[in-house]
Amino acid sequence: MNNVIVYSKNNCMQCKMTKRYLKEHNVPFEERNINQQPQYLATLKQQGFQSVPVVMNSAMDPIVGFRPDSLKELVD
Repeated sequence: MNNVIVYSKNNCMQCKMTKRYLKEHNVPFEERNINQQPQYLATLKQQGFQSVPVVMNSAMDPIVGFRPDSLKELVD
């Protein structure tokens, strides 16, 4: 499995649902919280993202928002 990165922020229901989905399906991921690590906010803005969660993986296009239909592609 390629490295999965989830960009999130505090008090974000879609972020919580995305992380829960990945955990329930045993998909390992690295969380990058833009409230706790503000340097990642600039990274997201440079790439044109305006909301979180953003799920990135080298094998597919970024997923913005809670999208179980797209997240299932990450499940082995």
